[in-house]
Amino acid sequence: MTDAPLPPTGDVPPEAWSGVHRGPLRAGEWVRLVDGKGRKHNFELVPGKRFFSNKGHLEHDELIGRDEGFTVTSSAGGEYLVFRPLLSEFVVSMPRGAAVVYPKDSAQIIAMADIFPGAHVVEAGVGSGALTCSLLRAVGPYGRVSSYERREEFAEVARRNVTQFFGAPDGQTHPAWRLTLGDLAEELPASGERCDRIILDMLAPWDCLDAAADALLPGGIVCAYVATTTQLSKFVEAVRVHGGFTEPTPWESLVRDWHVEGLAVRPGHKMIGHTAFLVTARRMAPGQRAPLKKRRPAPGAYGPDYTGPRPPGVPDTPAED
Repeated sequence: MTDAPLPPTGDVPPEAWSGVHRGPLRAGEWVRLVDGKGRKHNFELVPGKRFFSNKGHLEHDELIGRDEGFTVTSSAGGEYLVFRPLLSEFVVSMPRGAAVVYPKDSAQIIAMADIFPGAHVVEAGVGSGALTCSLLRAVGPYGRVSSYERREEFAEVARRNVTQFFGAPDGQTHPAWRLTLGDLAEELPASGERCDRIILDMLAPWDCLDAAADALLPGGIVCAYVATTTQLSKFVEAVRVHGGFTEPTPWESLVRDWHVEGLAVRPGHKMIGHTAFLVTARRMAPGQRAPLKKRRPAPGAYGPDYTGPRPPGVPDTPAED
């Protein structure tokens, strides 16, 4: 029989690089204020400063030193709930250079691409750093996230956001993160890196498929995040034509909130519908190919109007009836 674990005491060890703190709020931390109408405000706690809103002001010093999870009243009588922001809350309110990967999709990527502590993950298209934060938390300080971004302005926004969330000292960043300015299709082969997972968040992920296949270890996973059905179709067919991966699995997730008050139980009005499609496939061992699909494609699926890649066994010109 083993002893029950002791409850956590003190702050989260800094070497965990979780981006989370326990205990009283401290200067330099970010807090999230929510009013009675659900309006949200995120800001850094600075001694001597004031927070202003249409409900008056609050002194930062009134918040510093208190345990999170309390209500505070502004000078004009506005009530605010005070907590540290969760990662899912931080990424939808942080400064943006490019559109962010929403928490519902980040969660799917972490789970379905099987991101694990100690993994080496390559990310193409860092955007504003939202997915990067989730990847870094999942791999932990003993893993590695190698991000590639073609646009310098996006890379700079991501660098600031990642640094802010994990609380890295000035001039430093998360020890497991390396950000490279450049095109993954060129930079990854030149680096000679091998990795466990590759996440492609970009306009043309099929352009990086050969580089991804060369870098992925056998059994590794490639995961693409694409916004449109044309991108989805082209990437899935490109994976099939490549031959070095298992049959790709495409899907999307939809999240709907619910209104619950007594007998009034109904769907809410804030559904997060389509944000993007996700596609995963596993890397085969060198020289090995997955069995061909036995299911015949639907009539007309690869008809004369189809111009994308054609999987093995599908003729370029369909036979006439």
